[in-house]
Amino acid sequence: MSGARLTAGLWVHAYRHRLGLAGIPVYVAAKGDPTAGAVLVKVARMNGEAQLYGRELTAAGRAWTLLRDGAEGEIDDAVTRQRGFDPDLWVLEIEDAAGRHLLDEPGLD
Repeated sequence: MSGARLTAGLWVHAYRHRLGLAGIPVYVAAKGDPTAGAVLVKVARMNGEAQLYGRELTAAGRAWTLLRDGAEGEIDDAVTRQRGFDPDLWVLEIEDAAGRHLLDEPGLD
């Protein structure tokens, strides 16, 4: 997709709405810059394990990438470190035992 991209705040709003329609609970754990903040998505699987996703630039454009997978405490520590470097960072937390996040659906890249 070329042209203008959505602001971070608008993307977060639309993503939360899409998750809500699917019955997937999501919370804003850290509010970032509404215009240009990067977004991390933590998926807590309700068993002490979690995954962390971030958007990265690839040869084909922007894509959601699994950054970390492991103990939820380790994921939280990684997010805290990243927020220390980037205070404009958004952090969304999904709580879903099945690990659903919808990031692989069309329109969310």
